[in-house]
Formats: sequence, structure tokens, C-alpha cells
Amino acid sequence: MAISVRLDDDFVETVKMYSSASHRTVPKQIEHWAKIGQIVEDNPDLPYGFIREALIAREAMIAGKVTKYERRTQRSRD
Repeated sequence: MAISVRLDDDFVETVKMYSSASHRTVPKQIEHWAKIGQIVEDNPDLPYGFIREALIAREAMIAGKVTKYERRTQRSRD
């Protein structure tokens, strides 16, 4: 469902800079920030870097760009 939202001009200019650098449209950049904000509010103990890497890993899985992990060393038996 699409809705119109009035945004501050300074905020929109900032979004334009970030969207250009990230190769996103302005609306997609705002959606991205909203998604990150929601995740942060739901998980306040997780650092941004962890959240970012988790999102990248999720997209890699969806794209089929992952391989099965195989241990290369033997476990030590204590």
C-alpha cells in the first residue's frame, strides 16, 4: 500500500546523497533505513555491523551464493 508522506527538505537532501552512494532510489533508501531502524529497535543489543552482515548473508542465501561449510581440520579429543 503506497501512501504519501511529507518529509523535511534537509532530510530529503541527505537521503539523496546516501541513495546515490548506495545505488538506490530515494524511496528505497528510506525503506532501507526504516528496515534497519525496526531491526535495531527489536534488537537493541546488536551492533549495526552485525545487523548489516546478517542482512547481506540472508541475501546471499536467497541468491544461492553460499556453499556448505566443511571442517578442514580434525577435532582434538581431550
